[in-house]
Amino acid sequence: MPGFDDDRLLHVDMTNLTTRFEPFPAKWKLLGGRGLSAKILTAECDPTCDPLGPGNVLVMAPGVMSGTTAPTSGRISIGAKSPLTNGIKEANAGGNPGQDLMKLGIRAVIVKGQPADPNRRYGLRVDASGAKVVAADEYKNLMNYASCEKLLASEPKTASAITIGPAGELRLKGASVGCTDSDRERRPARHAARGGLGAVMGSKGLKWVLVDPGKAKTRQPLGGKDFNALTKRYTQAYLEGPQIFKHGTSTVVPVANMLNTFVYKNRTEGQSPDVQTLDGARIVENFPTRGGGMHNCMTGCIVKCSNIVHDKDGKYKTSALEFETITLLGSNCAIKTVDEVAILDRLCDELGLDTIETGAALGVLMDSGGMEWGDSAAAARVLEEITRGGETGCMIGHGVVETGRRRNHARVPHARGQAIPAWDPRPLKATGVTYAAGPMGGDHTAGLIINPGMPMDQFARASQEAQLVNMVCDSSGFCQFISPTLDDIREFYGQLYGITVSREEIANQGWECLADEWAFNEKAGWRDEDNGVARCLVEEGIGPGHAMKFDVPLEIINQSKQRFPVRDELFAIKASG
Repeated sequence: MPGFDDDRLLHVDMTNLTTRFEPFPAKWKLLGGRGLSAKILTAECDPTCDPLGPGNVLVMAPGVMSGTTAPTSGRISIGAKSPLTNGIKEANAGGNPGQDLMKLGIRAVIVKGQPADPNRRYGLRVDASGAKVVAADEYKNLMNYASCEKLLASEPKTASAITIGPAGELRLKGASVGCTDSDRERRPARHAARGGLGAVMGSKGLKWVLVDPGKAKTRQPLGGKDFNALTKRYTQAYLEGPQIFKHGTSTVVPVANMLNTFVYKNRTEGQSPDVQTLDGARIVENFPTRGGGMHNCMTGCIVKCSNIVHDKDGKYKTSALEFETITLLGSNCAIKTVDEVAILDRLCDELGLDTIETGAALGVLMDSGGMEWGDSAAAARVLEEITRGGETGCMIGHGVVETGRRRNHARVPHARGQAIPAWDPRPLKATGVTYAAGPMGGDHTAGLIINPGMPMDQFARASQEAQLVNMVCDSSGFCQFISPTLDDIREFYGQLYGITVSREEIANQGWECLADEWAFNEKAGWRDEDNGVARCLVEEGIGPGHAMKFDVPLEIINQSKQRFPVRDELFAIKASG
């Protein structure tokens, strides 16, 4: 692998507080991100382990294209056995850490073991001279923003950070892993949120990872001028296209409401009466008077879908306020305005919590009579309890299933223990198949299909193909919002390494990685007969006459795990999250 033969894997032993490097296997050169995480976990993690015990393995893997000049390609995957699904999990994030690790030739950070003293906190410093575990007790229980401000205050401007907040330290199962973004303030606003992987990081005693590439240059493709020409052509085509995320995902609220997937009051309805005040267009309208605006969360991003949200006094509040967050923390809880949701979103980022899991849990709390619908101030107080270890706050931090159990409430929308995202499986049944049988459980980024009129006999293939494309995308480092196809990705891979990557090779790679994840989950105790979503989504309808239910037979659901013949159309399907 000329030009890339210095690539390495960084192993971190949190029991002995040591680090070591090993050469990156050449056979994995086309693997990064989610696909590489799946390979590592399959090889090195016992699927039957306690997710929060010493046997779990935490993987931080940048995508293949991270660290190059390819547009919007610097994402990182965090992987481990999930404390929510009890299966393999990957969560994807923007920000600069993925690019910075790859500039140092580090293809993955593999964290094992646990410190002898669970009350101690540690950091991992990574730079051109190597890597070392250092004491970080002074960061204990710090919120994410304060932690990063303290950590980065005396560090070069080239440094970035991966952090957890108090929720991760408390091992709450809805905890996220934060990454600093590309702004000069280096805010920890980009989160690998799904699956509770922040709790896994917390169980390792690891509060933060600091990455400083120093003067390391971008990764140089073997394709040379041809790679540069491809990058220029791809960038120009995107910028001349419709740019559907020009003002961020928050502006899809009206469309989602029309499709009956802007869910309301713990998913008892598919539309919200507050759609106008929750529309992301309100954020955009406020830019001239409040400040803020659109920005790129990572260096080299041309999508710039991240909105910087200011409050009524013109002060920074959060970034970015996404459609998923507005739906789950807003409409799902009958909270009425984007300003109220922004407060809760900032709290989740500070604490290190998945906004989807948290909003779903708050919806169950409200639905079960534990809090008034729409009371955003009460919701904020409950989240703030987490810093003190408060019982209700920690219940919410453990996610929707734990909240339903403690509240003895039946309506608990989840798939494999993980909260259902905004995109509801009842009007979007092919997406529901992804939730029901995919290895990620209830995660729309694994395979979203927005086609409410699709015939049932197409659900399984549509789900499988979307999952395969998104798997390859999440392995590549490209953002799903730039919507690369398999043909796009294999062309970039070919120019990066100076080789030809065939359609068969890229499709087989995606399928093999999915198969690795399904095999892991089977060993962890998942059974195909249990594939599905929560009963409330099967028995309770939404939409006109409440007629929309997830009524897809198990036979159809499980067909998505049986490989369909590869069609030419597969290579033109765009990644979509």
